[in-house]
Amino acid sequence: MSTLTSARNTLARDGVDFTYPVAASTKIYAGSMVTLSATGFARGGAAGGTKAAGIAVETVDNSSGADGAVLVKVKRGVFAFNNSAAADLIDLGDVGAVCYVVDDETVALTDATGTRVAAGKVADVETVGSGTVVWVDFR
Repeated sequence: MSTLTSARNTLARDGVDFTYPVAASTKIYAGSMVTLSATGFARGGAAGGTKAAGIAVETVDNSSGADGAVLVKVKRGVFAFNNSAAADLIDLGDVGAVCYVVDDETVALTDATGTRVAAGKVADVETVGSGTVVWVDFR
């Protein structure tokens, strides 16, 4: 390709809202963490995902569909998730560290010896009621 010789109308996105095809036999709930498989199909949480995409904006049901039969809207940003427990508990000292997907609503401090997908970076840790929530930056 050669360099431009006139103005170009370059397409742009806000970098926040995306749509992905959903994996076969999958139901994703609104507000759940979404991961993408190696082939790019969306799944809820850690179920066969290889990379985190953000949170589901809506509930989608592809329980009886083939790969890509439905699409899910996903939002990137900073979102609150449940904190893991014991050695995987995330605390305020972990702000800035990478955290990992346990399930579609929980994150942990470690990758469990390479078995967990990175969710994003810990942005904050807050006490809410009798537990803590971890604010995860998916950008």
